[in-house]
Amino acid sequence: MCLFQSTARRLVSQVHCGLKASSLKKQKFCLEMARPSSNMADFREVFAKAKHIAIITGAGVSAESGVPTFRGAGGFWRKWQAQELATPGAFARNPSRVWEFYHYRREVMLSKHPNPAHIAIAECEKRLSKQGRSVVVITQNIDELHRKAGTKHLLEIHGSLFKTRCTSCGNVAANYKSPICPALAGKGAPDPDTEDAAIPVEDLPQCEEDGCNGLLRPHVVWFGEALDPGVLTAVEKELDICDLCLVVGTSSVVYPAAMFAPQVSARGVPVAEFNMEPTPATNRFR
Repeated sequence: MCLFQSTARRLVSQVHCGLKASSLKKQKFCLEMARPSSNMADFREVFAKAKHIAIITGAGVSAESGVPTFRGAGGFWRKWQAQELATPGAFARNPSRVWEFYHYRREVMLSKHPNPAHIAIAECEKRLSKQGRSVVVITQNIDELHRKAGTKHLLEIHGSLFKTRCTSCGNVAANYKSPICPALAGKGAPDPDTEDAAIPVEDLPQCEEDGCNGLLRPHVVWFGEALDPGVLTAVEKELDICDLCLVVGTSSVVYPAAMFAPQVSARGVPVAEFNMEPTPATNRFR
C-alpha cells in the first residue's frame, strides 16, 4: 500500500472529524460523518493511476502547527486585523507598524514546525517521484512549513514571510534574520495596549544590493495586489496537466486560488477535498 493510501484514511478521520484513528470504531464513526459522496476505494483507485497530482493547500493545513491566521473573528494583532495592515496603503502610511506586524509573524513562525499533514505531503512527493510521477504543492500559505517539511516542487502563490522585496530596485531575496533589523528587536508585541514603536524609515529593513539601501517590504501578496504573473503562469501550467487534484485545509473563498480546483474539476479531473467541514466549493468536486 502506498503512503497516501494509508494517509488518506488518517485524513478522513482527523480532518473530517478532528479525531485520531486509534480504533476501528472511531474510523467507522468518522467515515459516517464524511459527506455522502466520499468514497475511499474510489479515491485509492484514482490516486494509483494519477501521474501528475496537484495539491492545493491553505491555512487549515498549518493550523495544527499553531500558526495564527489573523482571519475571521478574533483575528487581531493589537487592534487591527490583517486586512487593515497587509495593504500597500497601510505600508505607505506607516511602514513601521506594518513591519512590526510582520516581524511578530516571522518570529512566531521561526518557532513553529511542520505537522503530520506537511510531512505526509512531502513524503508523498518523494515516494511518487521515484515512480516517475509528479506532485506539485500550490499553497496560499506564507509560512514556509511545506518547505521545512521537505516539499521540493512548491508554488507559494502569496509569497513568503521569509522573503523581502526592495521598494526601490525590486530585488527579491530570502531573509531569515532574527530580528530582521536591529530596530525591530523586541518589537511587534500583539497586546492591544502596546504602543507603536514608530521606527524611523531609515532604521527599518534596508536593501543590501550595492548602492541601493531602499526600504524593504515583505515579499507577500497584500490585499488589493495581483498575484505574481510568473507564479500564476506556473500554477496554470500545473493545473492544465494534472490528472488528480487534492484540496487540503482551505475554505476555497480567497480568489483567485478559490477557482483553481473548480477549474480542474470542470474539465473532468477528479478533485478530493480534505477539510474539517464542507466549503462553498465542496459540491463542485467529485
